Amino acid sequence: MTLKNRCDVDELDTWDLTKMFSTVEEWEKNLKEVYKLVDNVLTYKGHIMDNSTTLYEFYQAYDKMNRLSDKVYLYAKMQCDTDTSNSEYQARKAKVDKLFEDITTKLSFCTPEILSSDYELVLKYISENDLLKDFKFDLEKMFRYKEHTLNSNEEEIVANACNAFGTGSEVFYNFDNADIKLGSITNEDGELEEVTNSNYIKLMNSRNREVRKSAFSAMYEYFKKFKNTISAAYLGQIKEDFFISNIRKYKSPLEMSLYNDDISINVYHNLIESVHESMPSMYKYMEIRKKALGLDEMHMYDIYVDIISEQPKDIPFEEGKKILFQSLKPLGDEYLKDLEKAFTERWIDKYPNVGKKSGAYSWGSYDTYPYLLLNYDNTTDSVSTMGHELGHSMHSYYSNKYQNSFNCSYPIFLAEIASTVNEVLINDYLYKNATTKEEKILYLTEFLDKVRTTIFRQTMFAEFEMLIHDKYQNGVPITEQELSDTYYNLNKLYYGDNVISDDDIRYEWSRIPHFYTPFYVYKYATGLSSAIAIASDILAGKDGAKEAYLEFLKSGGSDYPLNILKRVNVDMTTKDPILKAIKMFDEKLEELQKLV
Repeated sequence: MTLKNRCDVDELDTWDLTKMFSTVEEWEKNLKEVYKLVDNVLTYKGHIMDNSTTLYEFYQAYDKMNRLSDKVYLYAKMQCDTDTSNSEYQARKAKVDKLFEDITTKLSFCTPEILSSDYELVLKYISENDLLKDFKFDLEKMFRYKEHTLNSNEEEIVANACNAFGTGSEVFYNFDNADIKLGSITNEDGELEEVTNSNYIKLMNSRNREVRKSAFSAMYEYFKKFKNTISAAYLGQIKEDFFISNIRKYKSPLEMSLYNDDISINVYHNLIESVHESMPSMYKYMEIRKKALGLDEMHMYDIYVDIISEQPKDIPFEEGKKILFQSLKPLGDEYLKDLEKAFTERWIDKYPNVGKKSGAYSWGSYDTYPYLLLNYDNTTDSVSTMGHELGHSMHSYYSNKYQNSFNCSYPIFLAEIASTVNEVLINDYLYKNATTKEEKILYLTEFLDKVRTTIFRQTMFAEFEMLIHDKYQNGVPITEQELSDTYYNLNKLYYGDNVISDDDIRYEWSRIPHFYTPFYVYKYATGLSSAIAIASDILAGKDGAKEAYLEFLKSGGSDYPLNILKRVNVDMTTKDPILKAIKMFDEKLEELQKLV
């Protein structure tokens, strides 16, 4: 139960950052080189649009600087995430934070200078110089922002102002990782166990109700104690959202957040409306859970526990890897061969350790591996999480391989699709290969909980963000009470009368890190809806489905996300994908009801 210190973790269980920089000294050398490359980009100030040659040379210089700066930043930040309390790592992270502040300020002239010209001139230059065709879509996206871009001097002021922002996010990051102390509880074995972000869900899945209740109380007592501090941090984020959206002439932070992907606000509203229409499905699931668990009252700390008494066996990492490869066979040999590289080339940091960042992520740059941070804990959920993050990494691997450095970055709207396609395939494999009724129930509820947490719950988060920003825009004071009451009322709406919304759940908003990336979480819901549609076609052996999906992965960010999705027969401008996902939820719910 005791976490290892980072220095005691087996090297083979960690990611190989030496593929970025072999030593810290090499990293320091490259950090200095980035500043030289920034100075090189500065030589084009006032001359970017002189002719097609200068425009191309500027892009080349900027690309070289950008790729190295990404790599330098990635190395420092990922080291820090492995041990957030390490002062040397924190110092290096501070250096790269300062680097990016300097880059943002010094190069704030670039976009306004390009946008000072007409788009017709850009098209003329592209026709004159074939080498510029690689940057055509980037330039097209840039010119969409013309009405939201200030002049060069104003952009420099905004860049300096933005460098002062991010405090709320930084406060929360340290509060939720480096400083967090949730205390200890008595676990199922009658032993004291420290509650952490990494083991919280595992404790909430305990068959012992007192363990669940104690873990729940430990988590929310901590956040309740600091509710006013976190409220101030989040209010700072909201003020930042409105400052930027107002000065850039958007109607709201929501409009601004959707603009980059060319997404209509109607897509956001469609999601919330579709989920509201589907509330009876959630209420029915909660009713089945309550009866299956034999509870007179079901509390928020009861909604994660498996409804079967037989517990699944531990799944060590290597066994989890085997399950993963069997599950993803429908994606074909090319995918599986490339997936093996994640393990042989050490893309993965596997297990939790003292000070390690909680949760999981996939992260890389154009010139690095698409690394994964995991906190693998031998559960079915951790196998699913590994598959999820590898979905991201394979998306990045293919995008980087088949697109140039300007078109490789897929937008977040698409990012959650590849990850959740993997999750759907893993769940399907486990369900189909279950040998007992209990196992079938386990994997049915796993799918239902995935829809509950990813479509219903993330939509609840999205609605919370929208309501709070709307209230701020309409002059309502955003106090801790306002935040907590708004969240509590939404929780009651989304879970219904079959679940008691315990008072402590009103503070759940304060522990959600994604709220510091505004209007992000709705993409989890749209992503799973899209993924269910794609995975269904692949599993059904629909002609061309597997090939279309691989092309989707290779497309990166070479087109607007809604256009890329339409190539795999998913139209998010309608309610259809969300309602189709709910339809599958209802079908699985019927199967569960028969089994229990």
